[in-house]
Amino acid sequence: MRITRTPSRGHTARLIALTVGLVAASALTLPTAAAAAPQSYSASQLTAVSDAVQRSGVEGIAWYVDSGADRVVVTADSTVSGAEVATIRRSAGGNAGAIRVARASGVFTPLLSGGDAIYGGGYRCSLGFNVSKGGTYFFLTAGHCGKVARTWYTDSGHNTLIGPTIGASFPGNDYALVRYDNTSLSHPGGFTAADAYVGESVRRTGSTTGTHSGRVTALNVTVHYSGGGTVRGMIQTNVCAEPGDSGGPLYDGTKALGITSGGSGNCRTGGTTFYQPVPEAAKKYGVTVY
Repeated sequence: MRITRTPSRGHTARLIALTVGLVAASALTLPTAAAAAPQSYSASQLTAVSDAVQRSGVEGIAWYVDSGADRVVVTADSTVSGAEVATIRRSAGGNAGAIRVARASGVFTPLLSGGDAIYGGGYRCSLGFNVSKGGTYFFLTAGHCGKVARTWYTDSGHNTLIGPTIGASFPGNDYALVRYDNTSLSHPGGFTAADAYVGESVRRTGSTTGTHSGRVTALNVTVHYSGGGTVRGMIQTNVCAEPGDSGGPLYDGTKALGITSGGSGNCRTGGTTFYQPVPEAAKKYGVTVY
């Protein structure tokens, strides 16, 4: 949700045919040489490459260590130039071969918008999951939303109070906690916090685009938003989202998985989106998703 504001390196095998004399009227030909194996990298090397990607300072990228493929996968949005991709590779020095670059359409930004759902500070976001602690009710939303509003309302005119932002973390993380102070508002549940896994079928709901589905494509992703800070430990999916969907829930049945942070693209052409894992946010605030 926006705030308004994954080649293989193939080595072409070279066929070497060596004819070694004639023995008893028969020729001896050596077998074809095998293709060279791709270079492998240790876990510490991959971690160092991941750190180097961040030090490159290039915005509009997301990256994670794919230990199965033995590579650091860097996804670059449409604002990242070829020169900037070269900068990313240079940052890794002699381990640049560990980087695999993929492209994403659009721009990686937090998905905040001015305009329905939950309103505060002149912006519109989406409610994530309802949570409780000691008989008090709250909800989780995106941290970049919590950073721009101290108080939240159900309408753009700020006529019906929901309650205040109790805590918010962004950048680094992207979660916030809002308390229900209006006792006339309902706050239904039906979810349990859970960890996502790669390949999982998921749905996302937001105040701009409603409900859309897709799959988890990566975990523990670091995103450097264009002009919007860096967040770590994100869930990456191919579910679309648009501005105003920030803070909305990512789920699989009754499993509460993530809070919409940001991404690129839209719900006409698709895109790449990132989510703050719910278990981390719930643990931070000592609340229970219900």
